[in-house]
Amino acid sequence: MIHLLSPDWLDELCRIEHESFSDPWSAEMLLGELINPQAIYLGANKNDRLAGYAGMQIILDEGHIHNVAVSPEFRRCGIAISLVNALIEISRERNLSVIYLEVRESNLPAISLYKNLGFDIVGKRPNYYHNPHEAALLMTKNL
Repeated sequence: MIHLLSPDWLDELCRIEHESFSDPWSAEMLLGELINPQAIYLGANKNDRLAGYAGMQIILDEGHIHNVAVSPEFRRCGIAISLVNALIEISRERNLSVIYLEVRESNLPAISLYKNLGFDIVGKRPNYYHNPHEAALLMTKNL
């Protein structure tokens, strides 16, 4: 079940963030996004737990996906696809023209997922990520 996340989900969000990223966002950063009126953070529940989340900021007529993360025990179950599809649908409902995201150049499963959802690689940001240092691929989906 996909649902809008509120600050009540912060502990679970932090757990998934730390399970998923080598340079995770802090609780304060995540809370800031959860209460930001320009941000949309969605969660997916499975077995009465938060299994994954995806977050996006809306700037004018653009969506900027910040994070998509799924707890290791729930990966390869279609949760990330459901979350990104929900963000795409919300973007269409709000008449956005484009969605942007960055993804680690080495994250081939994520790149494949985004390509399958209609995102195109349009650029590269050298040394975008830390821990380890790595380039990001900039991907867009025109709506």
